[in-house]
Amino acid sequence: MAYLTLKNINKIYPNGYHAVHNFNLDMEKGEFIVFVGPSGCGKSTTLRMIAGLEDISNGEFLIDGERANELGPRERGVAMVFQSYALYPQMSVYDNIAYGLELQGADDDYIDEKVRNTARILGLTDYLDRLPRALSGGQRQRVAIGRALIRKVGIFLMDEPLSNLDAKQRVTMRSEITQIHRETGATTIYVTHDQTEAMTMADRIVVMKDGYVQQVGTPRELYFNPVNVFVAGFIGEPPMNFIRTKLTDGGIDIAGRKIDLKKLGKKLDAYEGKEIVFGFRPEAIRLGEQKDAYVLPASVELTEMLGDNTNVYITMGEVHSILKVDPHDTPEVDSNILFSIPFESVYLFDGETEKVIE
Repeated sequence: MAYLTLKNINKIYPNGYHAVHNFNLDMEKGEFIVFVGPSGCGKSTTLRMIAGLEDISNGEFLIDGERANELGPRERGVAMVFQSYALYPQMSVYDNIAYGLELQGADDDYIDEKVRNTARILGLTDYLDRLPRALSGGQRQRVAIGRALIRKVGIFLMDEPLSNLDAKQRVTMRSEITQIHRETGATTIYVTHDQTEAMTMADRIVVMKDGYVQQVGTPRELYFNPVNVFVAGFIGEPPMNFIRTKLTDGGIDIAGRKIDLKKLGKKLDAYEGKEIVFGFRPEAIRLGEQKDAYVLPASVELTEMLGDNTNVYITMGEVHSILKVDPHDTPEVDSNILFSIPFESVYLFDGETEKVIE
């Protein structure tokens, strides 16, 4: 039996706004699950329903097989880390971390042992006497994590905890949170709009859009087997390139060049004369002509040197796309190039439903 179960969870506000639609998920004990999607997609609302901070309009939430809809936050055994840290400014790091245990009436020796052990895990031992204002953003976030972690609850919830940090701090904290999860084995649900955080931290990812779950899977499954255009475009950086065009005689036209899609081995008869979406990832291409690939001409508009790779912005007639190449192979701006898309790296989607064509 799953440790956490969400069955057809919905959130409908009094004004009629339907924020979350029929959310379903089974989560095993010790899993690290990430909810990801654009702002307003319902991911934080779902997290708050799990925490008991928002009522569930309809559906059922189970913890270890027991219905938890009516339980308060403390009864659910959850600890939550917020985007804003929510530290007590007048209290030291030690007292901020200890606060949850003090509320539970734990004795002083037990509290001291737990605070110092938690501080050691989080690298805060040298800061226990400081006030929050004397800490960096990353250190304050570690204090907030420590305050949640010390309670030894069954469910650890994190709502965009890194969004207030700079890029370097986010990278550091990603690895630290992942390491903390490995050390503690805490069952964790993490909300973010950043697909990089989702891909690097999660055991499984829940991709949401407009209150609906689009796909649930491992980072690898979402990257290589997206179920629709939204997931394919949301996962990956730069995002997947999409070309909308009509299927004619089993092929499509890109920049005056006929692309025979029958070579992909997909059954496309039902899409003849209809719009489809031709997709390929920027990093899947190879410059020049390759075998078992579609070869396309392009004009280079702009290049972005990023160190380990270069983003190349191209045009193919009226189509704009991005290629990701080795920096040593960066083409000149305004030059004309050929590039190849391996057959196995092509994705096709229904132009109307935007679902993947298997």
